[in-house]
Amino acid sequence: MDTPGIQEIKKQAILFKSLAGNPKFWLVLLTDIALLIIAHCLAYVIRFADAIMGSSPFNYLAMSTILSLTGLLVCVKIPIFYSVGLYRGMWRYTSYSDILNILKGTIYSGALVIIAMLFINRFQGYSRSIFLIDSILTFLLLSGHRVSIRYFYKNVEGPRQFFRSPQKERKKRILLVGAGSAADKVLREVHDNTKLPYTVVGLVDDDPRKTGLKIHGVPVVGLVEDLDEHIARTRAEETLITISAISGAAMQRLVGICQETGVPFKVLPGIGQLMDGRVSIKAIRDISYADLLGREEVCLEQDMIGSYLHGAIVLVTGAGGSIGSELTRQILCFAPQKLILFDSGEENLYTIENELQQEHKADNLVTILGKVQDQGLLEYTFKKYKPTVVFHAAAYKHVPLVETNPWQAIHNNVFAAQLLIETSIVHEVQRFVLVSTDKAVRPTNVMGASKRLTELLMIAYNQKNWDGSFCPARRRLGEHAGKCPDTHTTIFMAVRFGNVLGSSGSVIPLFKRQIQRGGPVTVTHPEVTRYFMSIEEAAQLILQAGAMGKGGEIFVLKMGEPIKIVQMAKDLIKLAGREPDTEIEIQYTGLRPGEKLYEELITEGEGIVETNHEKIMVLQGNGLTCAELGSCLELLHQKSKAHDSEGIKAILQKLIPEYHPEQTRN
Repeated sequence: MDTPGIQEIKKQAILFKSLAGNPKFWLVLLTDIALLIIAHCLAYVIRFADAIMGSSPFNYLAMSTILSLTGLLVCVKIPIFYSVGLYRGMWRYTSYSDILNILKGTIYSGALVIIAMLFINRFQGYSRSIFLIDSILTFLLLSGHRVSIRYFYKNVEGPRQFFRSPQKERKKRILLVGAGSAADKVLREVHDNTKLPYTVVGLVDDDPRKTGLKIHGVPVVGLVEDLDEHIARTRAEETLITISAISGAAMQRLVGICQETGVPFKVLPGIGQLMDGRVSIKAIRDISYADLLGREEVCLEQDMIGSYLHGAIVLVTGAGGSIGSELTRQILCFAPQKLILFDSGEENLYTIENELQQEHKADNLVTILGKVQDQGLLEYTFKKYKPTVVFHAAAYKHVPLVETNPWQAIHNNVFAAQLLIETSIVHEVQRFVLVSTDKAVRPTNVMGASKRLTELLMIAYNQKNWDGSFCPARRRLGEHAGKCPDTHTTIFMAVRFGNVLGSSGSVIPLFKRQIQRGGPVTVTHPEVTRYFMSIEEAAQLILQAGAMGKGGEIFVLKMGEPIKIVQMAKDLIKLAGREPDTEIEIQYTGLRPGEKLYEELITEGEGIVETNHEKIMVLQGNGLTCAELGSCLELLHQKSKAHDSEGIKAILQKLIPEYHPEQTRN
């Protein structure tokens, strides 16, 4: 068996054989040898310039001495430069690492030659300064040569076009708002990619100390508050906000300043928003309301989440919905063994499957088209694929529609969840995460009450409350039910949060359509407020909470400050380049049935406590036992089958004392 040393020698031999077969390798090698000879000769010329230029004879500068020492330097330097990886790169892509390799090779070889000369003849007949000058010239010539080649290819686009007069395409002049790390990355990309249709004409920043400085040759022309003057002076055609971390208030200020200039403006997504951590000018987009919201970047405990998702078989219900689809994107980052997409909507399921396969290169997907209420389909899915983690995101959530069709909320939100919970217990799922809502807190509508009842079911089915004889959802199915175990190990938890920007139930798509039509924009009440977070943030925190659950908890996501819906409408109108109340009218339509003036995340007395994660709180759910729920659930099932709206609401009130239908509070 070969020793590690022998294996490394063989590896290097194979690598050298591969390089030796490339003619460009020999061109690079011969060029470096020539540059090393030139560097050594120039070192003598510089050291003995007075003797060479003077009238005195230059007897001791024997050509044989120069040649012998040059041969020694080449024989030492070339192998060292090879060992540091200098000949594995391409000239046209010379980078900082190549320059660093040249510096390391120069220092190592120079030190080795000096030590050798010291032991051989103690520099008798040689000037010591020659070796220092030779090292400096070696570094300058080799690095300068490579940098000039990169510059040539970058600016002339290859030797074939060197003698041509290239046709310059029209490029948009942009002014960057923010002179920080994101602007640095944008400038690098613009400089490196000559095909991009942009040219940066300047930067502005709030820090007056940066004025007059340059980033990659582009000057910081002044302060943000004088943006209109800088646009006029630089003849900028567009502004680009390049600030990677900014609060909602600060973004609103920048947007206001940009709007006053009358020049189009866009934003570069924050570094934290991009999964690979890179900023690209190709990602520029119009300002969205999420930018004005200014949510802070979520810090995830990657190891903790990976411990239960990596290599797991994960089932996501409602996988084609706004929350479910984002959950699937985030889950893929943790390399599950299999990801099961369960949804009743054909188009939504096809769309997310196609996206994950094409854009995320997922090859471990299973798509199940059907309803969670289909016990036969659930049995088939759980028996065949054996999921170990379940995220239940499927639900009806449009408050007015559910209010007028309450039986659908019972069938889809309550009994479907109950059936999924029981199936998860029977098939020994490890973790079950229920996606809940802030509307479950002191509900005034059927949708909120149905989600609160689902939370109570989750608590009742938790390990410590479990009664093996209580499986009503499966028992109703007769021979297909099977037997529920006397004990189980499934860890249940719920995650409760507010409105999600861009979701199918969000008010923002409605406002945008109304603005596009020229108004009016309809708001229910001038004082109505809601909590908001981005879809990405909600999904990330759901995954984080899923790793923290011990059983029976309801996790509450910190939503920040509530936002007035009328202010949101005004901001969206301004983002569209229009003026609220003058160009676009805002009309108040009154609160709809079951709609609150404001939402809450916690019911009084629930005993919520902080967790180790700064954005997640937890309350240990207190609720009814399985036996206490039993008779009411059976009656609720009968009322929903009979489409008895009043009967449904009456039973919900009995189960959820804090539920007050069609009442609003201010």
